[in-house]
Amino acid sequence: MMSDIKIKRAFISVYYKDGLEAIVKKLSELGVAIISTGGSWDFITASGVPAGKVEEITTYPSILGGRVKTLHPGVFGGILARRENETDMKQVTEYNIPLFDLVIVDLYPFGETVASGASDQEIIEKIDIGGISLIRAGAKNWADVLIISSRNQYGSLMEILDNGKGTVTSEERYRFALEAFAMTSHYDSAIFNWFNRNGDATVFSKSITESHTLRYGENPHQKGVFFGDPDRSFVRLHGKEISYNNLLDIESAISLIDEFDDVTCAIIKHNNACGVASRPALKEAWEDALACDPVSAYGGVVIVNREVDEIAAAEMDKVFLEVVMAPSFTPGAVKILSSKKNRIILQRRSAGNGRESFRSMLGGVLWQERDSSTEQASGMRPVTARQPSEEEYLDMVFANKIVKHSRSNAIVLAKNRQLCASGIGQTSRIDALRQAIQKAKAFGFSLEGAVMASDAYFPFADSVTTAHEAGIAAVVQPGGSVRDQESIDYCNKTGVAMVFTGVRHFKH
Repeated sequence: MMSDIKIKRAFISVYYKDGLEAIVKKLSELGVAIISTGGSWDFITASGVPAGKVEEITTYPSILGGRVKTLHPGVFGGILARRENETDMKQVTEYNIPLFDLVIVDLYPFGETVASGASDQEIIEKIDIGGISLIRAGAKNWADVLIISSRNQYGSLMEILDNGKGTVTSEERYRFALEAFAMTSHYDSAIFNWFNRNGDATVFSKSITESHTLRYGENPHQKGVFFGDPDRSFVRLHGKEISYNNLLDIESAISLIDEFDDVTCAIIKHNNACGVASRPALKEAWEDALACDPVSAYGGVVIVNREVDEIAAAEMDKVFLEVVMAPSFTPGAVKILSSKKNRIILQRRSAGNGRESFRSMLGGVLWQERDSSTEQASGMRPVTARQPSEEEYLDMVFANKIVKHSRSNAIVLAKNRQLCASGIGQTSRIDALRQAIQKAKAFGFSLEGAVMASDAYFPFADSVTTAHEAGIAAVVQPGGSVRDQESIDYCNKTGVAMVFTGVRHFKH
């Protein structure tokens, strides 16, 4: 069993000095000798606390523009020496190496420098070498050394110094060592990903330091944690804590709504749109989105791309909604929507979902670029004798945006920039279409003159046949089937317009 240690000597080398003064004054009060470097030494001595310079140990000045200051056996030997190892102790005595019981390091701000838009050379110079080595050494020898790897830990360190009078338990040392290796891993990952910004190295490396424990995972018997910073994407104005499933639907909602420039409302349920409408006014968009499937909308996630006012809020409040998300809300709208204690109201921030996506699979990770392709009418290639009308093109663009964000196999039926119905998550495309037609009829939609969008090609002509019999007038699909001509021939025979996009949008 490891014993407690008394801090007698500290090594300090930090970039940011905020919060350090109180620490060094406390160390001095406890009789702890301090060795420091460059700007840290200047700061400490200016605070009235005596400190030795690292040059007194290394016998070398800071060289190469500050790139080399601490990389010396006299420093690292004093950190890595095992106190219970007889040979180690003989060698530190032989070479006059002072032992360090506490190491305080705050690294060069690499991530902040990248985010600032600095030049490559400026970024390179913010790759910490000595500091990261000091942290690794202190963490490796946690049995004998307390490692403080960030100024964010100063509060915890002060508690130890106050309560323990400079005595540190093995449990405390282990906890700080764990946090140190988490930090070095994150730091190295940030550097790697900056170097790999063009994707030249086929290595998956991600590190996220922020974490939020959720009520549970997909189901109550599963633990759930969100690793990330939700504040980048939204501010929670009201309601209960956000759940695992809420986050899944919110992500789907953001991805979908970002496709639209016109005033649009979307209702998401289980990662799929059960209602979408683009209208001149938000109230109308909400009402027509709800009309798509008022049953599925119950307990759903609503997202809009315009400010929610009192008029729209009053209508939304009539329905049980789990989440309402918008770029802004009037004070009156917040008051109305807050009438339900648990309803989550989120004000969206500008952050999107990023350029990549990944998920765990078979003990590994599947990585891909996000599907950023959004097809416009100008990029759709007519393949039938009848050309789509301008109105049909508008509806096909609208429907294609929705099918892109629907779980495959997926079919979307739309008319007048309103979702009529969708068939989602089916094992065959014709079943997805039949599901969509059935739902549209159940909610009173006429499909005469509607359009159909498919996330992938039609393997047979049965889909266009069934669609035409239901009243569908125009079809948008990727194309690419060996049997495309059969579908084209049927459309030509019946006067259905069809266009190919050349882009598949599978979303398994």
